[in-house]
Formats: sequence, C-alpha cells, structure tokens
Amino acid sequence: MAMPSDMIDRVRAALQGDGPSSSDFDLNPQFRPKGLKLRPAAVLIALCQRPDGWAILLTKRASTLKHHPGQIAFPGGKVDPGDADAQAAALREAHEEVGLDPALVEVLGEMPEHETVTGFTVIPILAVVRAPFTPVVEAGEVEEAFFVPLSHLLDERAYAIESRRWLGTKRSYFAVPWGPYYIWGATARMLRGLAARMAG
Repeated sequence: MAMPSDMIDRVRAALQGDGPSSSDFDLNPQFRPKGLKLRPAAVLIALCQRPDGWAILLTKRASTLKHHPGQIAFPGGKVDPGDADAQAAALREAHEEVGLDPALVEVLGEMPEHETVTGFTVIPILAVVRAPFTPVVEAGEVEEAFFVPLSHLLDERAYAIESRRWLGTKRSYFAVPWGPYYIWGATARMLRGLAARMAG
C-alpha cells in the first residue's frame, strides 16, 4: 500500500531534537512526591492511513483491570526484562493488546519520556502502520480499539485543562474529547506534546 509521505515527513521532522519531557505533574507540581521511583514503560502512538485521512490508534482499557479501568490509552505497558528496549516493549504490547503485527509497523522516532503519577516513566514511540489494519482486541486488557482523526489531535484548540478531585485534592489535567471518548490525563498530555511539536 503506497503511503503519502508528507505527513510522515512532518512527524519525523517534529521528532528531531530532544525537546522538553512531560509529566502528569506539569499542571500540579506541588503534588510530585520527593524521591519518586519510576519504572520504565512505553506506548505506541500509531499513525494509520484511514479512508477519511490520517488517524491515531487508541484503546479503551477493560473495565475489569485493576489500574485505570475504562480509561482511554495508547497500546503499551511496562518494559519487561525480555524487551530489548522501549521500542520493543511498545511493539510487543501493541501486538498483544490489539493484534498489530510488528512487521506492519515502521518506527519514526520517539518523544521525550513522560512521567506518570502512577510511578512510570513512559517513552512514547511514534510509528506508522504501513498496511490496512483491523484491530483484534485482547478482551482481558482492552474493551475497544478505535481511531481518532489526526487532524483533531493536532489541533491545539481542541485541548482543555480540566480538573477533578483525586485522593482528596483538586488536580488539573489535559483533556481532548472526541465523540463518545473522553481522552484525558497522560494520554492527552502526550498527544498535546505531539501537537505542540507539529505546530512548531
């Protein structure tokens, strides 16, 4: 399948340079614990060419999961001892969660790490899926996989800072809703970072 290269080239260019890292504590620095120990993790930000244009693959986590049930997330997870690196972890997790064959994926680069309130340092791996792909979810982990138009996620005006009470205190976070999906927290923050890079 021939893929238009202009968007891919734009993404590659946007990933050049280190750029600032991001964090769940960006909007709430006062809540960052001292001596926070972080475990390595990785997520796959997969660009897919859809009939109506470019889109990014997201998942809705299973409601039965202990951590973040029902939340919107990228395919991904912690880096296991058997993973060569963060890229390998992201590709492995995407294969396990939504059936994405690593052979279909071309990695474009990565964004700076993102620190989560749950104690992970997450490396976002940017990639393009080089063939038509229909997700097949692993029901124990993923309730649904879906595609969000890239044009929406790159529109900085689509993002809002909202807040809610968590562990008895008011916390602020980024959100970028789309249709019935409420994309917020770390996922929205990483997407907001990509939008800022693409706009720069």
